[in-house]
Amino acid sequence: MINIIMHGCGGKMGRVVAEIVESDDACQIVAGIDPGMPKANFPVFPTPADCTVDADVIIDFSTATAVPALLEFSKAKKIPVVVCTTALTDETMAKIHEASNSVAVLKSANMSIGVNLLLELVQKATEILYDANFDIEIVEKHHNQKIDAPSGTAMALADAINEAIDQQFHYVYDRSQTREKRERKEIGIHAVRGGNIVGDHDVIFAGRDEVIELTHRATSREVFAVGAVKAAKYLASQDAGFYTMKDVLA
Repeated sequence: MINIIMHGCGGKMGRVVAEIVESDDACQIVAGIDPGMPKANFPVFPTPADCTVDADVIIDFSTATAVPALLEFSKAKKIPVVVCTTALTDETMAKIHEASNSVAVLKSANMSIGVNLLLELVQKATEILYDANFDIEIVEKHHNQKIDAPSGTAMALADAINEAIDQQFHYVYDRSQTREKRERKEIGIHAVRGGNIVGDHDVIFAGRDEVIELTHRATSREVFAVGAVKAAKYLASQDAGFYTMKDVLA
């Protein structure tokens, strides 16, 4: 049995993860961490420093500002951590890599298995279509409560595309301030916010007289929770180091 600490257990994703784990015979949540101290079927602590329960792995779905303290807790207790929180600063990312020197840490822009396959597909498409003079644009859509834009997944897709052609692209987020034709080596990244859209990502390859689109639609938050639990099961037995969903799906 894999014992899990849920960091951010009172949030929407934390509650979904708890539901997924409850029906999984291979793991259980033994503690939660959340400043709101929500009621749960396991003990809940307001901060990582207050948590006295040991575990095999931590799943984090919290806020960007809460991650550094969790990393310190993870290092001190030698508990692997799956960091699912997005919109992290460069400073926090540096702390993640530093923590991975002493404990297993997994970070992914998106925990969905489908999105991680999409990251591989856009690289393959770019390798073929870039030389055929296709332009590349990314459109992401999320609910009206999402704070960060563009989404972390949109940026991960852009980075995957850029990696496929040796970092030749630059990113354009707003064309309203300039009146000029689109450059060959740019990726337009566009954010839409509205309603309760869970998460849509479209990568558009537009060439002469033909358009190819690679699309991922998340219709519930459950897809992210399933991926996070799968990652936690994998990470619980890993040595110190930095991991991504590519390692989980390999």
